[in-house]
Amino acid sequence: MLSGVHAGRIIVVGSSTGGTEALRVFLSQMPVDAPPILIAQHMPESFVPAFAARLDGLCVLRVKMAEQGEEVKSGTAYISPGNVHMEIARHSPGYCIVLKDDPPVNFHRPSVEKLFRSAAQVLGIHALGVMLTGMGKDGAAAMLEMKQAGAINLAQNEESCVVFGMPRAAVELGAVDEVLPLDMIAGRAILRSREIQAGRERG
Repeated sequence: MLSGVHAGRIIVVGSSTGGTEALRVFLSQMPVDAPPILIAQHMPESFVPAFAARLDGLCVLRVKMAEQGEEVKSGTAYISPGNVHMEIARHSPGYCIVLKDDPPVNFHRPSVEKLFRSAAQVLGIHALGVMLTGMGKDGAAAMLEMKQAGAINLAQNEESCVVFGMPRAAVELGAVDEVLPLDMIAGRAILRSREIQAGRERG
């Protein structure tokens, strides 16, 4: 079982149109000891508590609405509250969530761009990005920053997307390592997230 947040990569996820169903599939395939998962989903704030509670009832890992300053833990997925940005920050000995009332980015708050950029700056090689279905290009530029910082990035393929806009934008920028059907992303994310730990154990 994973121990704390240092056993592998931390997973950050961006999604928009069609994302509620995509997140259900993605999170329901995650094991109880999954790495911490931070999610920026474009959604009105009034819908987020019920959405998080519904997913929590469907998944073996814990799913909750993110709270200001809370430490991120393995086995938990954190969904950004509506109408605020979510970032990740260092908080000894691990990492914590920071919620910000900054202006919208790419017309969105929460913005995938803000979450992914913080992952690039704070986590570097310890991040794994996942871009799911969505309209527009929110998060694509920051996903490239993640890749340049050493992260591994996955994107949902066109065939399984409701709208391929956000994954397409990230792919076209060269930010994505693998493009996969929705039902393969969770398993692949777990394998790739644990590569760091496996390398340490071999070393």
